[in-house]
Amino acid sequence: MKKKLLIATAASVLFSGSVLLYSCTKSNAETKAYPKALANYSDFKNLVNVIEQHRQERLVSLDDLLQMQKEANTVLLDTRSANRYASRHLKGAISLPFTDFTQANLNRLIPDANTRILIYCNNNFLGDQVNFTTKTAAPSAANNHTPLTLALNIPTYINLFGYGYKNVYELDELVNISDSRIQFEGAAK
Repeated sequence: MKKKLLIATAASVLFSGSVLLYSCTKSNAETKAYPKALANYSDFKNLVNVIEQHRQERLVSLDDLLQMQKEANTVLLDTRSANRYASRHLKGAISLPFTDFTQANLNRLIPDANTRILIYCNNNFLGDQVNFTTKTAAPSAANNHTPLTLALNIPTYINLFGYGYKNVYELDELVNISDSRIQFEGAAK
């Protein structure tokens, strides 16, 4: 009986020590300093607040966008994936996928920060859910049972502005891909 009690006591002490050791290790891991990621939500939030009115004044119709595209020192920028761009894009658009946005890539593609940049995304087009898939979160309890629009235009605009490109205009119109005003290029024209 004493032997069983001794074994049980030893097991209890060993278990308690293990828990204590685990707790100390976990506590040290939780307080251990590490280098923070190069992401700053406050910077992003401040930038959004700064450009909110600026962007609102630069939302344009398809007719305006097409007219502006013909003018000097203007580029039409498609920031969708390289795959989607290759398949179908507005005629005359250049490609820089949003995932490739860096100061160096933007300077290489658009060296003059005063260049007028026209942008569009998937959420501007109806009728081709392969190449222009609508970015909308389905209704759920998490978003109060209403669809939540998650367009690429907005982060593109914010990032262009943040990189110093302030002469940006965004297509605001929802256009059917069969609209006679537009022409497409790419494998799926």
